[in-house]
Amino acid sequence: MLLIPAIDLKDGKCVRLSQGRADREKVYDADPVAVAEGFQRAGARMLHLVDLDGAFRGKTANLRVIRDILAAVRMPVELGGGMRSMGDIDGMLALGVDSVIVGTMAVRDPEQFEETLYRFGGERVQLGVDAAEGKVAVQGWTDATALDAVEFSLRWKMRGVRRVIFTDIARDGMMGGPNLEAIRRFAQGTGLLVTASGGVSCPGDLAQLAALEPLGVDRAIVGKALYEGTVPLETVTRYAGAAC
Repeated sequence: MLLIPAIDLKDGKCVRLSQGRADREKVYDADPVAVAEGFQRAGARMLHLVDLDGAFRGKTANLRVIRDILAAVRMPVELGGGMRSMGDIDGMLALGVDSVIVGTMAVRDPEQFEETLYRFGGERVQLGVDAAEGKVAVQGWTDATALDAVEFSLRWKMRGVRRVIFTDIARDGMMGGPNLEAIRRFAQGTGLLVTASGGVSCPGDLAQLAALEPLGVDRAIVGKALYEGTVPLETVTRYAGAAC
């Protein structure tokens, strides 16, 4: 399993939110570039980057910091947050982002998302599925929908999606362990490659996620647990040997 450290950007700083709520923010570092460089020195093979301001506002808002991070690290960077048009995605990929994560566009503008998949392919465009009780949420998790997460993902699998970043909103940033049953059901129901996100609190959680790898859960995103020290930074190296 590939462990991917996360940097969430808000007002140019490295922060974490609890359950995606903007009013439950904790700033961990004012220098996200230094944080990214630290992850790289620890042996990380990929970086998960989220523009939270962009996710809430619908427009990329931390471009300078994103550009500086891309210049500072050599590992692939996946980026989510605020990309609501093909032009947004084209610009980020041209900037040097390895892949983008798109959620809201897939719900609100499916025709444009389908065209985006056709143009850039499922390797560079990943589907972000943020789920609350099995239903998809969008717009920085602020708007719930009636869309079933599995059915929604299967629809996009038929159109070229290969990987989903699956986040259980209730667990994200809460340090209570991932929702293993929800992740299992999603992986089994879709047959897609799955990056699990939300809830990792200790190395034992990573071991449990690794047991789901035969189902396609081959990557895990870790944020708050790294910043709080409950998952040691050297764990990044231990789980970094099987990038897919």
